Amino acid sequence: MTPVSAETGTSRPAPARVPPAERGAVRIADRVVAKIAAQAAREALAPLPGTASSPHATVAVSHGTARVRVHVELGYPCDIGAHCAAVRRHVTERVGALTDMAVPQVAVQVERLHPVTGQGRV
Repeated sequence: MTPVSAETGTSRPAPARVPPAERGAVRIADRVVAKIAAQAAREALAPLPGTASSPHATVAVSHGTARVRVHVELGYPCDIGAHCAAVRRHVTERVGALTDMAVPQVAVQVERLHPVTGQGRV
């Protein structure tokens, strides 16, 4: 069925349908990506030491690429390098999967080490 113009009373062709993928753009705010990264770091480090604060992240997004810096607190003694590698890996996977952004860089900054109770020197 062809639509009829109310002004002229003549029929006009129906507008071409635009495929759903081409109708617009999605922009994910930096703070949303930062929250996803912080949650992913929490998941990678679970459980956190009793007095440690939750990880937080800062993100710079540009042209579909997210550069992430995650700040964490760890229990001590621990393998700091292994924990940081696990955080980098998990943050890269989760941010990439949930936002469809490339994540070429995840910097992990250890803010504080918390002694794990019951493992002190004798």
